[in-house]
Amino acid sequence: MPYLILLFALLAESTITHASVSGERIIEADNEPGSWLTHGRNYAEDRMSPLTQINKDNIKDLGLAWYFDTGTTRGLEASPLVIDGVIYTTGSWSKVFANDARTGEELWSYDPEVPRAWGVNACCDVVNRGVAAWENSIFVGTIDGRLVSLNKETGAVEWDVLTIDKERPYTITGAPRVVNGKVLIGNGGAEYGVRGYLSGYDARTGDLSWRFFTVPGHPADEHESDVMRMAAETWTGNVYHQVGGGGTAWDSMAYDHEANILYFGVGNGSPWNRHIRSPGGGDNLFLSSIVAINPDNGEYIWHYQTTPADTWDYTATQHIILADLEIKGEMRKVLMQAPKNGFFYVIDRITGELLSAENYVPVTWASHIDMKTGRPVETENADHLAETKTTSPAQFGGHNWHPMAYNAGTGLVYIPAMLNQAPYNTDTNFEYLGGSNWHMGQMADTPEMDIITSIPPGLMTAIFKRIARGKLIAWDPVQQKEVWSVMHETMWNGGVLTTASGLVFQGTGDGRFIAYDAETGKHLWESPTVTGILAPPISYSLDGDQYIALMAGWGGAGPLAMKLPGSKSAGNGRLLVYKLGGEETLPPGRERPPMPVPPAQTGTEASIAEGSVLYHQHCVYCHGAALNSDAIIADLRYMSEGSHQAFQQIVRGGILSGIGMASFAERVTEEEADAIHDYVIYASHQKWDEDQATGWWKDLRDWSYEVIADVVSRFGLM
Repeated sequence: MPYLILLFALLAESTITHASVSGERIIEADNEPGSWLTHGRNYAEDRMSPLTQINKDNIKDLGLAWYFDTGTTRGLEASPLVIDGVIYTTGSWSKVFANDARTGEELWSYDPEVPRAWGVNACCDVVNRGVAAWENSIFVGTIDGRLVSLNKETGAVEWDVLTIDKERPYTITGAPRVVNGKVLIGNGGAEYGVRGYLSGYDARTGDLSWRFFTVPGHPADEHESDVMRMAAETWTGNVYHQVGGGGTAWDSMAYDHEANILYFGVGNGSPWNRHIRSPGGGDNLFLSSIVAINPDNGEYIWHYQTTPADTWDYTATQHIILADLEIKGEMRKVLMQAPKNGFFYVIDRITGELLSAENYVPVTWASHIDMKTGRPVETENADHLAETKTTSPAQFGGHNWHPMAYNAGTGLVYIPAMLNQAPYNTDTNFEYLGGSNWHMGQMADTPEMDIITSIPPGLMTAIFKRIARGKLIAWDPVQQKEVWSVMHETMWNGGVLTTASGLVFQGTGDGRFIAYDAETGKHLWESPTVTGILAPPISYSLDGDQYIALMAGWGGAGPLAMKLPGSKSAGNGRLLVYKLGGEETLPPGRERPPMPVPPAQTGTEASIAEGSVLYHQHCVYCHGAALNSDAIIADLRYMSEGSHQAFQQIVRGGILSGIGMASFAERVTEEEADAIHDYVIYASHQKWDEDQATGWWKDLRDWSYEVIADVVSRFGLM
């Protein structure tokens, strides 16, 4: 009898251990190929599934097994986790869902009840990239700066801690990671003025264990560490500490469990413009850097700065992948990253030594990376102090947050890349306004902005077709060259999954989910998703069936900022799950209603011009450049008569703050709000006039748009 009791005890312990997520379980992820335990599947974040049931021969039979409506029409960017038959994911406004991974049945959900007015601080939509799991808890970062621990079985709150200073416009959009019992979380907000840092919290109690600041604080204050004293020597002037300096760690992390080193990426400066941020020069550490630290205590180990003195928003927060590669006949433990600046980096992850770097997209700000110094060699195009320079990549980057993937079988990294360009200049009259006000030292009241805001919407779309395209690149990290690629009409597309069966999966901004041959890039399969895709797929298996899961919901920085050619904004954010033989179908998407007749134009040329400048300081990140966005948030050109009449109450009175339109009473005066309204009406008439054109006149206009767009893109005029 005692032996039987002992046996039952051991079985119970085994069951508990299996249900509990631990470092050992994540390290041994390949022994549990049916699960997806952490953000990038394993600590190396390679996003390669070992599952092979779905392969090149039967991919034609892949179909939708089930879908789950998240109840949102905003961007969805999460990588779901799958643990012991449950799929955990997040929606907009940091909401968490737990679903039966076989059927999609909702088991529980958690709404952190983020005040909707806080969304004004989210430069790039109220998105969330997923949860982390440890022991029997699920962790999520919220858009208003909290880190929350939930019971894995019930969704009940275990603890809830504030990680930010709420006097500053911080946000959290990234997924936490958990290493050695520490929940790791950064933040965003550099566009609007904050000081970045990465924090480690005790997973069981929520107590702060350590904090690593990424830029120095006020020069008059004592530095937190010798590392911050070292970083401070690379900054000058007194603007950066007023604005915050930036350097937010808002996304990428990876962990080498053998060396016990955590790697994370650091973002752009506050302000963007280095001539304003640090007028005496300097590299401005740790902006646009990869930093290696000890995850147990946050102690600095090494760093590599991809873009010293960044002035283009070339963050290094893009996906980091760890791998072992044979380079020049020697096996090296490497870290790989394709940050915004357009160069693909292979770095020794133990020492921080740069092993190679080549551009994976066209680059005009630097000619190459000097292998002796590890620094970019800047071109004349890099300096936009005296005059406007059109530069590639644009602030969206050659690669943004959308995760890439590494397939050890093919030896290739699959990059969801972008081809783009943008004008940069310097606002010599820069004044920090505080809060959610953009331009950050660039593109203020300039002739270039006047030109951009007066371009008809149709011409703007035609230009974007030429200067902003998406590209899936299969990249050889050893030879540092492209092996194959696929062009996409839409610049903003989803992250990537690869499998041991030789497949690459990616969703697109025009509403398709596609599978490619990992070796050749051959198009093997696709399925409509109704709405555009941002998120990366994941794969799991249950009861002998392999599944592919994907969040579908259009939004994020690109679609908020501009109307992207070919994109599909249909609302209805969903979790889509596919398997062989799946036969489910999606309902049709939402159709945009017809544009109402805009009110009469009463603004003067001066008030419209003033309104344009104010709009592009306060409103552009939500409602789009020149009001030409994908209408994830209200397209102001489609405002009703009632909204026009209530414009002051909406903008300054805050009557719509409950749905996210915060009051701007402290930012704009009544007269300034009237000027913005004049500009909105002007832009509405531009759109209305375009839409009314028919017959030969419309054909002639569209032809002329195509000719002008060709000239603009060919000669880099924008």
